[in-house]
Amino acid sequence: MEYVLSLIVLAAAVAVVASPLRRGRGTEPALEAELASLAAAKEAKYGEIRDAELDFQTGKLSDADYRAVDHALRAEAIELMRRLDAAREAAARERPHA
Repeated sequence: MEYVLSLIVLAAAVAVVASPLRRGRGTEPALEAELASLAAAKEAKYGEIRDAELDFQTGKLSDADYRAVDHALRAEAIELMRRLDAAREAAARERPHA
């Protein structure tokens, strides 16, 4: 769990530090913030999936519980990836064409 929180904090720090560089591309700050938030959420979800796999391998989750948790986490990850792709497409449409 600490690993997931560390990833979230790291992703947020990278987003804050890199935001001035990305603003030069002409994308709205709100859209950039959404992209950063979605990317951090995606990485956090990947961490949750890895944690569930580890819990299953160490016997903390039964087979049935693992399957249910894994299915739910992967469905959430897919939804996050779809939202991230949509936000990236929106950002691409907003960028000025050189």
